[in-house]
Amino acid sequence: MNAPLDTANLLPARDASAPTGTHLVMNQAGPLAGFNAFSDDAVLLAAVQREAPWAAARCQALGQLVADEDIQELARLANRHLPELKTHDRYGNRIDWVEFHPSWHHLMALAWKHEVHSLAWTAPEAQPHFARAALSYLWNQVEHGTACPTGMAYAAFAGFQTEPCLKVWADKVCGTAYEFSRREVANKPSVVIGYAMTEKQGGSDLRETQTTAAFSHSADYHGATAHWYELTGHKWFCSVPQSDGFFTLAKVGGGVTCFFLPRTLPDGSFNRFLIQRLKDKCGNKSNASSEIEYAGTLAIRVGPEGGGLREILSHAHLTRLDFAVGSAGLMRQSLTLALNHTTTRRGFGRTLAEQPMMTNVLADMAIEVESATLLALRVARATDHIETSAQEKAFARIATPMAKFFNCSRAPAIAYEALQCHGGNGFIEENPMARIYREAPLNSVWEGSANMMCMDVRRSLLKEPATRDAFMAEVHAVKGMDGRFDAFLSALAPLVEQAMADEFLARPASEAMARAIQGAELLRHSTPEVVDGFMATRLGAVTLGWGTSTGSMGAAVSRTQAGRIVDRARVVR
Repeated sequence: MNAPLDTANLLPARDASAPTGTHLVMNQAGPLAGFNAFSDDAVLLAAVQREAPWAAARCQALGQLVADEDIQELARLANRHLPELKTHDRYGNRIDWVEFHPSWHHLMALAWKHEVHSLAWTAPEAQPHFARAALSYLWNQVEHGTACPTGMAYAAFAGFQTEPCLKVWADKVCGTAYEFSRREVANKPSVVIGYAMTEKQGGSDLRETQTTAAFSHSADYHGATAHWYELTGHKWFCSVPQSDGFFTLAKVGGGVTCFFLPRTLPDGSFNRFLIQRLKDKCGNKSNASSEIEYAGTLAIRVGPEGGGLREILSHAHLTRLDFAVGSAGLMRQSLTLALNHTTTRRGFGRTLAEQPMMTNVLADMAIEVESATLLALRVARATDHIETSAQEKAFARIATPMAKFFNCSRAPAIAYEALQCHGGNGFIEENPMARIYREAPLNSVWEGSANMMCMDVRRSLLKEPATRDAFMAEVHAVKGMDGRFDAFLSALAPLVEQAMADEFLARPASEAMARAIQGAELLRHSTPEVVDGFMATRLGAVTLGWGTSTGSMGAAVSRTQAGRIVDRARVVR
């Protein structure tokens, strides 16, 4: 049914006597192969060696998959043969099952095997969240649909800590042997976890939850008491509806409460979890997203009644971090594909990458990708120290929504420019650029849109003064290393104050704060060429050398400097 990976034997034989050579393929871009997305990525390699060298071998193994033709074929197939909803079996029994192409399960098994979902919770070494972020960054270059369940499993572990009866789920969510079945949690080597929060009348405003819950009974559940409730309601977005269990929200006596819903109950029967339909999404096609209905559905209360929003926020930090990391990884893949295409395809007497305007574009993209990567990894490092450092806890509180907002907002622009580098070749489904282009906007709307993230940044500034202090300490620590950065910080302080007074300014303030963290990280860890390019373009007005579109760096960045920036970003040498 599917074309073999090696199609060389399908090409027509060349006939030397033929008057024309219409089937002779010339000057097409070369295949993207023969590199390792970890060890050949100068930025990621240096970051891991600096912060979590013990994870280098894991990253090396996963980085090898990114350029593996067979793995990329799995990604193509998983997005070509989409999930299908089976509401009933052939006898008329309600089953609410989702069928996937085998490629999806193969990819899921690889992600679980490589600990993309679990390393933060199982590694005894220092900085496990940082190491796990590096894995997620790499996995988002393998296949994006399966990155959704890896991120949700990562965040879910934190949610299982509240109730002793959920310890079995905490153990199983760290398993590395993926199994697609409806066996009861105790009988599975690992589990997949979903989230079902959003309702059609409320969107991001979870206070508008209309689903209700009524107490049913208390009973022993895997060695501890579980308080079971019956849920009634409808959820507008539920991704990965084939998961083994779900965190969800419902109102008890008017108070929004958090619940955990197992698909399979202790006696082996299936919970009432009715999948209404699968969403026909713009992108993220391999991943099933759905509308679901609860009708007497049993779920375990997590935390106190009425404390659901606070409870679910303990997970939100981790999902937001994963989106910031994932968008940086998607940007990196876009850049890698653009570099490969422009380096191996020629036009007007030289490679596309050597054309002056293309060099400008590629260098501009490389600066943006490196700064996005360092921003995400800095938040991951702070996450590792939340329990031990008040400074890092406060910094993580404000930097996480900031990084989620900014990286996720920049990803579509980078994907668009990468597609431009390919021309028409990037707009066909055989090219992964088409898939990336559709995927790029998604992270910005999942787990809170850009406005929601900027509102959260502003809320932290207003309600938690320590977050402002932590942010200022972070960026002022490199003051004196670059005069342009110092000038930017001087202008930033009043903008932050103005945003605290007026929500209208929350977005420009959040963007400026994100740029400040990026600039500080580049000063600490990047090359003079990249630092100079960033300072000359990102921190000034258009008149200082940067336009509104990628590749509009002006005279502040020389062509020679741009070439060095492009060389730094290459993974194929």
